[in-house]
Amino acid sequence: MRILVTNDDGVDAPGLLALKRALDAMGETLVVAPEHNWSASGHRKTMHKPLRLAQVRLDDGTPAYAASGSPSDCVALVMLGALSAVGPRPDLVVSGINPNPNLGQDMTYSGTVTAAMEGIISSVPSFAVSTDARAAARRGIADPFEVAAEFAVVVARKILAEGLPPDTLLNVNVPGLAKADIPGVQVTRLCRRIYRDELVERADPRGRPYYWIGGEEPTAEPGEGTDFWALANGFVSITPLHLDLTAYEQMKHLQDWVLQI
Repeated sequence: MRILVTNDDGVDAPGLLALKRALDAMGETLVVAPEHNWSASGHRKTMHKPLRLAQVRLDDGTPAYAASGSPSDCVALVMLGALSAVGPRPDLVVSGINPNPNLGQDMTYSGTVTAAMEGIISSVPSFAVSTDARAAARRGIADPFEVAAEFAVVVARKILAEGLPPDTLLNVNVPGLAKADIPGVQVTRLCRRIYRDELVERADPRGRPYYWIGGEEPTAEPGEGTDFWALANGFVSITPLHLDLTAYEQMKHLQDWVLQI
């Protein structure tokens, strides 16, 4: 068993190390992660400049690889054979542990989720895992990633035993609670996020304008059965995601349009 572990927070992120340590119990882990933070990078593929891999060591001394590209680049490099000399193609891709939840439309921005998407594109079972580390810290939980890492192993074992349908990945969100306080696991749909982004315009020392996108934390429309609802009520959320984004219900409607060229 060979598991590729990656993330979008960078190779030095504590969530990555916690995930890697937990998955070590299942087999050989290969860590390939960005050399710096790529949060909210989306599904970015580097085509305009060279990509580099550097051997590094994680905080516990175990070897890893730092990539100069995005989270999805990290997965693509491995799948395309950049590290074939150190071992075979992975059997599973696990991305995380992100310190903030990835809910609803967040998945389109999330480097954590899109790294798992890249694994699916290469026909390798994949999932992303996130938690609410800030909530865990507020509650005095010593290790905010422990519960999520432990549950990642549960999901990984189940995927390898049961498989996933083609072009399908899982997006897992674990609340920032002690394990004993989590009432269970919910299979969920994506919520509709409500973003309160604000554009801040400032001037640099030479008087040239620049812009900063800020604003309040996003919320979500209420609705039982969504990933947001599950997390808000203390449940672990598992949302299956499919790469086919076709709006099939709209195809017949569009065919009724009178379109000419």
